[in-house]
Amino acid sequence: QVQLVESGGGLVQAGGSLRLSCAASRSGFRPYAMAWHRQAPGKQRELVAHITDNGSTSYADSVKGRFTISRDNARNTVYLQMNSLKPEDTAVYYCASQGWDLRFQYWGQGTQVTVSS
Repeated sequence: QVQLVESGGGLVQAGGSLRLSCAASRSGFRPYAMAWHRQAPGKQRELVAHITDNGSTSYADSVKGRFTISRDNARNTVYLQMNSLKPEDTAVYYCASQGWDLRFQYWGQGTQVTVSS
């Protein structure tokens, strides 16, 4: 069993930045990929950013050019740098690990990001 612990959420004004972190509890944990999802009130959870074990990244169109996902394998941590934040980015952000069978296996507890206009 692996626990994923997110941190870094908070309240920020539009145009501001936040950096989310997600640390895995097990040393040497190397899934196929890590990802950040988000869920806004009344909306379905959506995949925001994705990074594979070899460092390939992909993003939702709504965040391209503003968000950057990265990972530090030595620290078992994945990051989401969020710049130029907009009110529509307000959501609970979850990190998740994707196993080699491509299923999202472990999820963090979520961290709230609120962007004020």
